[in-house]
Amino acid sequence: MQDSIVVIALTAGIFIAAGIVKGVLGMGLPTVAIGFLGLVIAPVEAAAMLVLPSLITNVWQLIAGPNFKALSQRFGTLLIGICVGTPIGVSFITSGNTQVVTAGLGIVLTIYGAFGLSAARLTVAPRAEWWLSPLMGFITGILMGATGISALPVAPYFTALDLKKDDLIQALGLSFTVSSFALAVGLLVTGQFQMTVATASLVALIPAFAGMFIGQKLRNRMPQLLFKKCFFTGLLVLGAYMTYRAITLI
Repeated sequence: MQDSIVVIALTAGIFIAAGIVKGVLGMGLPTVAIGFLGLVIAPVEAAAMLVLPSLITNVWQLIAGPNFKALSQRFGTLLIGICVGTPIGVSFITSGNTQVVTAGLGIVLTIYGAFGLSAARLTVAPRAEWWLSPLMGFITGILMGATGISALPVAPYFTALDLKKDDLIQALGLSFTVSSFALAVGLLVTGQFQMTVATASLVALIPAFAGMFIGQKLRNRMPQLLFKKCFFTGLLVLGAYMTYRAITLI
């Protein structure tokens, strides 16, 4: 009984922490949660618990922002690219070791986070969006389908467009939400889809949303410059953690 209480408390704490990261950075809930949940419960249980918190916090992040319609129109071709690329990426899941790909993505994310903390900046001219957006969406979709990671290259692309913090967070929520649904469709089409969402997944929404609420409050109080520093630091840390996890599982 006491062990069960400890596991429940640790699990709740993990989801609160992951929610805070999500609230501040607009990303990172699955990466943070799955790594630490694996220390207290079985990986299959951890994956099941993440289904609803990951999807619904993405939807909340999407609808809570101020410019849903404008961002949907601006990045419509990017979202189409995600929908096209994700089913293709799903076909790679059972054809090789995705941990190698995940490690590579983690390294790229780490390097980009370090790059963002430096004085150097990547910028994308607005006139290039018409062809870059669908390309970035397509690549993101392939990587999402193959690895379950939806942050690359869409997160660096959005930051290169110099979006304000609220628009950046909402654009990420838009991308992640579409990625999640596209992944489900891709798994269904390829016969890999299994709906094994435990009751615990629904309960986990409570600490996840509590943490996300705290994180959003912290972000709202941050000046734009401080937010950018936190964002790129978050990318660096998440990338390093992804790489470490992937390498230790290879």
